[in-house]
Amino acid sequence: MRILDRYIIRTIIGAVALVMAVLLTLLALFLFIGEQSDVGTGNYGSPQALRFVLLNLPGQLFQFLPVAALLGALLGMGSLARGSELTVMRASGVSIGRIGVSVGIAGALLTLVAVLVGEFLAPPMAQMARANKAIDRYASINFARSGGAWVRDGELILRADRQSGSGAFRGILVFDLGARNRLHAVGRAASATEHADGSWELGEFAQTRFDENNVTVVRSPSRRLSTHVSAAFLGLAATDPQELSLRELNSAIGYLHSNGQDARRYRFAYWSIIARMVAIPLAVLLALPFLFGSLRAAGSGARATFGLVLGLAYFILQRMVASGTIAFGLDPFLLAWIPTVLLAVAVTVLMARVRG
Repeated sequence: MRILDRYIIRTIIGAVALVMAVLLTLLALFLFIGEQSDVGTGNYGSPQALRFVLLNLPGQLFQFLPVAALLGALLGMGSLARGSELTVMRASGVSIGRIGVSVGIAGALLTLVAVLVGEFLAPPMAQMARANKAIDRYASINFARSGGAWVRDGELILRADRQSGSGAFRGILVFDLGARNRLHAVGRAASATEHADGSWELGEFAQTRFDENNVTVVRSPSRRLSTHVSAAFLGLAATDPQELSLRELNSAIGYLHSNGQDARRYRFAYWSIIARMVAIPLAVLLALPFLFGSLRAAGSGARATFGLVLGLAYFILQRMVASGTIAFGLDPFLLAWIPTVLLAVAVTVLMARVRG
């Protein structure tokens, strides 16, 4: 059976790798086209846009691996079915459940790849991509060795923390200067939202003012800030939770809870990443019922179309659930698992039918 296991695993992983290569090529093309509107600003040219795209590819791989796993499993196992190899396996006494074990091992190996990419490769490269893009477009931005980006705009000096799991929530520091660069006030905001007129709304703003004879602290829910500083800079302090690793998200959730802030977006990102990893072996197993059932005699084109439709449906459902979590204040844990639980139910029911 070890020979059979290796053969099935090699077939599935090879097909998934091929599908992933095609998907990444298409995604890279779309990303590069999307960057053309920023090309020509500052030092940001086509080579820098290409570097930005390449640095974001590991994140795209992690996002679309369940889709590639399903599509690759359908194509890989479909090639075995087309060559009557699955029929020979069944005639030799190998049960569908035993074939499913081999397919599940392939899914587990793909999950391991997802863990390595999602935890150690994609987050730092995505953060590096955004930081490099901001530096190329706005030469006034500088990064301190200890972490953090600085920019001066008239009598304002702004600092946004470098993108990381904990640094992303220390927010933005605002230094107000007066005559001869005398420091008048230092403020700190937990969040920043850009308005259509180019101004910024700083949330949970606290400011320390330095007068001639005393120091006062003023707190307010928000502060309107007029500045020419771009969203590319302030965006460094508001990393998308989906770009963080599980370790960074766990740290962020703890920080937000300890400060009484809303952590729903980060809790949803945390559990959706775990659910996405669990979905990979399920997506691979989902190919089996169709190959022994309705798609047994179908061609590669039909299998590819069917797999792409199912995979994109799963991907779109994840996005819809993410929007509902934030918009309606629903429980992040339950919603994050909905697509994967539905996938598990489908696999269980369809496998039971085929075996029956």
